[in-house]
Amino acid sequence: MTDAYAAAGVNIAAAMRAKEMMGAAVRSTHGPAVLAGMGAFGGCFDAALALAGVRQPVLVSSADGVGTKTLVAAALGRYDTVGQDLVNHCVNDILVQGARPLFFLDYVAAAALDPNQVAAIVGGVAEACRAVGCALLGG
Repeated sequence: MTDAYAAAGVNIAAAMRAKEMMGAAVRSTHGPAVLAGMGAFGGCFDAALALAGVRQPVLVSSADGVGTKTLVAAALGRYDTVGQDLVNHCVNDILVQGARPLFFLDYVAAAALDPNQVAAIVGGVAEACRAVGCALLGG
């Protein structure tokens, strides 16, 4: 099966290395409301714990992308700010509705996986999540 993945352009070793490199940054955003750690197929978050005491809670979500800012990051060889920018786009979108960020779902897609780039992007995401007090979840 590994040969079939490699033939399709999937580099499992690079993916594992990227996960190792970003693990501490992701875990640094987890508090008691995060029920499943990194590596599960989906992030589990205890909303009752996080929203204890809030009457009639409503979840507000936002999704965004960084678009052409990846070209600037590539030109500069600096990818950590892409992750920060992405989190802040989404957080700003929910803040204007009176919501507070609870968690952020990340997704990184690349033509070829470079563990250093992915770790830098996710490290920036984690840094921004810590700054706004939300957990970084994903699958």
